[in-house]
Amino acid sequence: MAEDGSAMAFWQAGVGFVRVAVKVQPRSRRPSVGGTIAGATASGPAKLRLRIAVAAPAEGGRANAAVCAALAAALDVPREAVALIAGASSADKILRVDGDPALLAERLAAL
Repeated sequence: MAEDGSAMAFWQAGVGFVRVAVKVQPRSRRPSVGGTIAGATASGPAKLRLRIAVAAPAEGGRANAAVCAALAAALDVPREAVALIAGASSADKILRVDGDPALLAERLAAL
């Protein structure tokens, strides 16, 4: 949930971090970060997720590394501040971004 408590946000603030739900498109011709997609997931009802398209293939963790790097660049945080916490072998992933939740929420809202 976002700071305002909105259930339709694709991120959830914690103490010193935010969790971001993403939908990844590997092997994309047009790498990008932005926009949202809603849809059912394997774990439950429809959820909003941030779209991230990367050129890297979904082999050997290359797409996962590219997704973390792309989100770090989009949020203007160090690459080390972004970590994959769920969905290593799925297009639906949860990433943890360390930093000031209020600042990160502003940047995420702008995506």
